[in-house]
Amino acid sequence: MIKKEILIGAFILGLMLAVGWLWVTPGGLSTAPVISFKTTDGREIHLHDLRGQPVLITFWATTCPGCIKEMPHLISLYDELSGAGLEIIGIAMHYDPPNQVIELINQRQVSYPIALDVDGSIAKAFDNVMLTPTSFLISPEGRIVKHKIGEMDMDKLEQQIKDLLFKQSQVTNHKLQGTDYDTGS
Repeated sequence: MIKKEILIGAFILGLMLAVGWLWVTPGGLSTAPVISFKTTDGREIHLHDLRGQPVLITFWATTCPGCIKEMPHLISLYDELSGAGLEIIGIAMHYDPPNQVIELINQRQVSYPIALDVDGSIAKAFDNVMLTPTSFLISPEGRIVKHKIGEMDMDKLEQQIKDLLFKQSQVTNHKLQGTDYDTGS
């Protein structure tokens, strides 16, 4: 009788842990969508062209205090790590007037690309983003390795990006070392 109660208790505990894990883990996409967008400076970016490098997509709005608070940290992160392969792309929400977006990015001297999601299609492609800030960290293989609604812990984010960059450099170095080059000598 006691074994049966222990088994039932263990089953219920396991079920509660599974439901709790699903509750706190954002669901949805496991790979980045195939999408392209125009930046405020007129460039067209195809997300699939960024394979091979980590990409941080961050949805934001000019009226979002958390978004504005994150901006200096993201600028610093981009300035520090873009040369090593990191790409950050800010997506201004569809309800944000384009002139306000451009005014803010000029005012804040945002160095990473910003795209205007004028029709909401980018937000829809990323599992229908509605809240800001919402961020997606995409691995060099195109997998979404972090999905965060709300402000990010910048120290943890920076470490996770550095880990992705380190792993990518290891893969690149391994490929280069395994290739014979004919130097012609």
